[in-house]
Amino acid sequence: MFKKIKKDIDTVFKRDPAAKNIVEILLCYPGLHAIIIHRVANKLYGKKEYTAARIISHIAKFLTSIEIHPGAKIAESVFIDHGSGVVIGETAEIGKNCLIYQGVVLGGTSLLKKKRHPTLEEGVIAGAGSIILGPVIIGKGARIGAGAVVINNVPPGATAVGVPAKIGVGFSGKDIKALEHNRLPDPVADAVKYFMEENNKLEGRIKELEKLEGVKSHIDKIMEDKKEEIIKEFSSPDDSSYIDGGGI
Repeated sequence: MFKKIKKDIDTVFKRDPAAKNIVEILLCYPGLHAIIIHRVANKLYGKKEYTAARIISHIAKFLTSIEIHPGAKIAESVFIDHGSGVVIGETAEIGKNCLIYQGVVLGGTSLLKKKRHPTLEEGVIAGAGSIILGPVIIGKGARIGAGAVVINNVPPGATAVGVPAKIGVGFSGKDIKALEHNRLPDPVADAVKYFMEENNKLEGRIKELEKLEGVKSHIDKIMEDKKEEIIKEFSSPDDSSYIDGGGI
């Protein structure tokens, strides 16, 4: 037990740059408290002392605002950062070195007494407010963006964002390591950009044909303004070429 606690403390130092010393971590990190108490409850649960296990987990919820069912399996070096509102269901499994932010839910989607909660493999990061439902598997090293709702398996190393979550592309390993959530890929925005680009290509061809035929077309100012609004809405702050129309 003490070896596991030491590893948990080391994990806090690695994951949270705000951590200053061991005493602070032991006294002021509810995520650490929740996991330590859960280990006690989980042992009792394994011995079929269900009521005692639930009472202990209920006390932990009262103290930390983190609800972990005593039946959940949590490996060593898991860090729950901040933690308020985290809910981890009975059949959930969390692998080594996972990072879970506040408001994360590992929920079930069935009333049957079977595996009905998610499995997070080693090194998964679940962003703030993300919801992972059902017996899905989140592959090793995968990232779940803040606010995402995951209802399907996520491949190892992938990044899932959106509602429902889609697998994003274009998110570098450097961004992942730095936890640059503001630079997460947006599959919906990418799709909108693609169709806007294709639309502009078609408009360009039509203008060329009208020029050759001597046809003068009327420009719908309202529609042009609306298109600009859509472009700005689905452009990232650092995507200046797209906002200016240069990327279309």
